[in-house]
Amino acid sequence: MTISMGLILIILGIVLFIMEAMEPGFFIAIPAGVLFVLGIISVVYPGILFTWWTPMIVAVVVIPLMILSMKFYQKVSPPSLPTTTMGTSLVGDVGKVMVTVVPDDISGKVKLRNQIWSASSEEVIPEGKKVVVTRSEGVVVWVKEINESDKK
Repeated sequence: MTISMGLILIILGIVLFIMEAMEPGFFIAIPAGVLFVLGIISVVYPGILFTWWTPMIVAVVVIPLMILSMKFYQKVSPPSLPTTTMGTSLVGDVGKVMVTVVPDDISGKVKLRNQIWSASSEEVIPEGKKVVVTRSEGVVVWVKEINESDKK
């Protein structure tokens, strides 16, 4: 019975490793490693998992696997600073009007770099028109419609 329990643990560990490989960052590599190692130990030394040795074996397996997994994830995906977009960096960008832009009003919305920004302009610009950012004031961008005659 213990050999079959060991095989079950090994198979479960392999399944979890495969799940981790398919969806990295799911952090099931540690339990997968623990189950796999405990399964191998159970196959090699039948009956040992149901003794007083079990907590010691688990601690000896879990701690190194946890440290190795953390080091691996730090190398694979190092921490990075969050990206932010400042309004001034948008000057010259081309976007699309999502909500009609009205002069001296910030209720207009434009899509720039896959983000929605409040917009204003010198003239009414209807929804769907292409615009270029001429300046920015805080979180509001000022835009100008791109006419067909402006294109080269």
